[in-house]
Amino acid sequence: MDVVMSLVGGLGFFLYGMKLMSEGLQKVAGSKMRRILEVFTKNRVIGVLVGTFFTALIQSSNATTVMVVSFVNSGLMKLSQAPGIILGANIGTTVTGQLIAFDLADIAPLFVIIGVIMAMFIKNHMTISRLGEVILGFGILFMGISTISGALNVAKEIPMVVQILGSLTNPLVAFLVGWAATAILQSNSATVGIIMLLAREGLMELPVCLFMMLGCNIGCTMSAILASMGCKKDAKRAAAVHLLFNISGTIVCAIIFTLAGDYVVNFFLQISGNEPGRMIANANSIIKVCQVILMLPFTPLLVKMTYFLIRGTDKEEKKFELAYIGVKHGYSPTTAVLQAVREMERMAKMAETNLIRAMNTLVTHDQKEIDEVYRVEENINFLNKEITNYLVHLNQATLPTDDVMRIGALFHVVNDIERIGDHAENVADASVQMIDDEVVFSKQGERDLSDMLDMVLKILDFSIEMFAKDDRQHVQEIMDLENSIDQEERDLQQKHVERLTRNECTPEAGMIFSDLISGLERVADHSTNIAFSILDEDPEEAAAITESGTAG
Repeated sequence: MDVVMSLVGGLGFFLYGMKLMSEGLQKVAGSKMRRILEVFTKNRVIGVLVGTFFTALIQSSNATTVMVVSFVNSGLMKLSQAPGIILGANIGTTVTGQLIAFDLADIAPLFVIIGVIMAMFIKNHMTISRLGEVILGFGILFMGISTISGALNVAKEIPMVVQILGSLTNPLVAFLVGWAATAILQSNSATVGIIMLLAREGLMELPVCLFMMLGCNIGCTMSAILASMGCKKDAKRAAAVHLLFNISGTIVCAIIFTLAGDYVVNFFLQISGNEPGRMIANANSIIKVCQVILMLPFTPLLVKMTYFLIRGTDKEEKKFELAYIGVKHGYSPTTAVLQAVREMERMAKMAETNLIRAMNTLVTHDQKEIDEVYRVEENINFLNKEITNYLVHLNQATLPTDDVMRIGALFHVVNDIERIGDHAENVADASVQMIDDEVVFSKQGERDLSDMLDMVLKILDFSIEMFAKDDRQHVQEIMDLENSIDQEERDLQQKHVERLTRNECTPEAGMIFSDLISGLERVADHSTNIAFSILDEDPEEAAAITESGTAG
C-alpha cells in the first residue's frame, strides 16, 4: 500500500509540476508567441521550426495543437499552415524527456523554494512572478520524479510487481497501454517520463518501452481531436492531420522495431552511454525528428487525405442565435444574471476575435476576411439588442439582491462590448479604403500598430476575465495598462507626425494610421469600463482603487 501511495503521490506531483510549468511558460510567452504562430507559418519548414520552438518553450504539444485547431477554426490560420506547426510540436514535446533524463532530484527542493519566493513575494513584477511559477513547477516535477523513482525502486523488490511488468512482452499490448495512458493523462511528455523511469529501474524491457512510446504518439492526438468537436470542418481536418501524421510515423517505426528491434535498442543504448532512461529520451527525440523529415514533403497529401475523411463544407449560418439565454435555455431567477454574463462574455470574445481579424486585414488585404468582419459585426449587433432586451426583462423580475445591484452595470457593459465591435468594423473600413486607394503603411507603422494591438488585447483579456469571473487580481495591471496605452497613443501620434515630415509615409496612410491608434486607445477605454463594472457593487472598493490610480 505504501508503494501505491508513493506512486500516486509522485505522479500527482509530476503532473501538477508539469501543468504549473507549462501554464507559467505560456503566461510569460504571452501574445508575442501567438503572433509568431499567426504570422510565420506560411512556409512549411518555418512552420516546423516555429512549432518546435513554441512547444519546447511551453512544454506542451497538447497546448500547441489545440491552439492550432482553435486558430484554424477562428480563421486566423489557414488549414495549409497547420501541418508545419503540428509536426514541429511533435519534436518540441521531446524536450521535456531530455530534461527528465537529467537527474535533478537532489536539487529539486532548491527550485521549489526559489519559485515560491519569486511567485509569492515579487508580485509587483509580473514577469518575475510568472517565471517563479515556471521554476516552482520545474522543482515540483522533479520532486514527483524522485518520489516515483523511490517507489519503483521498492516495487522492483516485490515479486508480484516484477512478474506483472515482466509479463508485458507483447508489442501490441504495450502499444495499447501507451495509447490509453497518454489519452487519459492528456500528456505525451508525462507518459514518456513514466516509461523512462520504468526503463531506468529495469522494470520493463527496452523493446517493450519503445512500443509503448509509439502508443503515446497516438494517444497524444486525443486532445486536438476533442478540441475540434463542434468546430468547423477545417479545424477538424487540422486535428486529423495530427492523427494521420502520427499514425503514419508510428507504422513505419513499428515495422522497423519488429524487423530490427535488437539493433535499434543497441544503437540507442550506445549513443546514450548505456543509460536506459536517457536511451528512451534520445530514442523519442531522434524518432520524432526522423518522422518529421520523412513526412514533411508529404504534408500536402496529408491535408488532401483529411478531405476524404471529413467531407463537405460548413453550412452557412442562416441566422444568429443566443447561446446561453432564451426560451430553449430556460429561466431561473438564481441563474438568470449568470446566463446574461456568460452570453456577454461570449459576445466580448467575439468582438475581440473580430478586432484581431480586422487588424490582420490591414496587412493581408484579404477580402473574405473583411467580409467576415462585417458578418460578425452583424452578429454582435444582434447580441447587443437581444441581451439588452433580456436585461430589461430581468430588471422587472424578482431576483436575488446582489443580482439586482448588478443589472445596472450590465447595461453599460453590453454597450461597451458593442462599441468594441464597432471599432473592429471601423478597422475593416480602413482596410477597404487602403485597398481602393492603394495605400500601404511603412514597416515601422505596421510594427507600431502591432505592438499597440498587443497591449490592447492584453487589457481586453484581463477585463473580460475580471468581468466574467468576478476576479479582481488583475485590477492594478489593468490600470497600469490603461495608462501605458494612453501614453503609447500620444507617442505614436507624435512619431506619425515625424514620419510625415520626413516623407516616410503618405498623408493618406498617415490619416488612416492616426484614426486606427485612436480607435485602439478607445477600445482600451471600453475594456477598462468592462473590468471596473464589477466594482459598481462595492462603491468603497471602487473609490479606493480610483484614488490609488490617481495617486500613481
